Amino acid sequence: MAFSIGIVGLPNAGKTTLFNALTGLGALVATYPFSTVEPNRGIVPVPDSRLQVLEKILSPSRVVPATVEFVDIAGLVEGASQGEGLGNRFLAHIREMDALAHVVRCFEGGKVPHPYGAPDPRRDIELVEVELALADLETVRRRQEKVARAVKAGERGAREEQEFLEKLASHLETGKPARSFAGSTEERFLKPLFLLTAKPVVYVANVGEDRKDSPLVAALQEMAVERGVPLVVLAARWEAELAELSPEEQELFRQSEGEESGLVQLVKTGYRLGNLLTFFTATGPELRAWTIEAGTRAIDAAAKIHSDFAKYFIRAEVISYEELVRVGSLAGAREQGLVRIEGRDYVVQEGDLIHFRHNA
Repeated sequence: MAFSIGIVGLPNAGKTTLFNALTGLGALVATYPFSTVEPNRGIVPVPDSRLQVLEKILSPSRVVPATVEFVDIAGLVEGASQGEGLGNRFLAHIREMDALAHVVRCFEGGKVPHPYGAPDPRRDIELVEVELALADLETVRRRQEKVARAVKAGERGAREEQEFLEKLASHLETGKPARSFAGSTEERFLKPLFLLTAKPVVYVANVGEDRKDSPLVAALQEMAVERGVPLVVLAARWEAELAELSPEEQELFRQSEGEESGLVQLVKTGYRLGNLLTFFTATGPELRAWTIEAGTRAIDAAAKIHSDFAKYFIRAEVISYEELVRVGSLAGAREQGLVRIEGRDYVVQEGDLIHFRHNA
């Protein structure tokens, strides 16, 4: 399954422009609020230059990159949790996302009106985060009603969950995110709720061209540091225009600007937030990249490919990307004893090329 990122923010912050830049799908962009009346969805390949290198070494007939899914919903406004605007009715579409990209407008003027007169990163972020916390509070309260019935019935563990939910509800009532809740270590209670504010988040400063050092960006940077949230600074409109060019033309522009694409920046940040890594397989004619959580065992990585690979697991034959590139061929690596035999409990490392042996 693709790593997934939900795009949130105020109306006219540049969310859909960013979505188009990331996916190239050409979703409607308008200067009036709530032009996104249905969620925009797009799945795109994860940029990974190692695949091109491995393709030259292994000569597969097919290369399949890992993917990332982006979902863009209508902008959230003050009162969204009580039905204001359109964003609240689409929050369900991002509840199961792995992370959130919070787009914050860091440009002034132009033809695009700001819903609250002028950009103010601190206010704009807090408006959205309060609405997300209130939406989560509604989710928690529904769960509290169900757990209260379980407590009356004397179900095992219900009392403990009830106490957890009471503390979490009190935390959310202040407008604070679930990710900052001290009791969030109770993963077995928290995870099934799919709370929006429990997800890792990255702030995306949407700037005008040549405005990356503006006071608005500085204010957002200060807030990001305070909260320990990573920040990506990009010009969504410029990124969207660049996405319409050929890959070769894009690369020339990137080199002249000396910066990575918005997609690369967001994916890298998302992988760090999700504690994710990439491993590769070369089975038959196919070279493929896979995304897993750091700390995943070989048998669980095998299950990601096919449940039978795990059920009938024998061993994993592993070589690191760096060693394979240094030798230049898989046959040469085998001759030098660089292809290791690992068992089911081997912890997969970033860049491993793995061949799973099984008797399925």
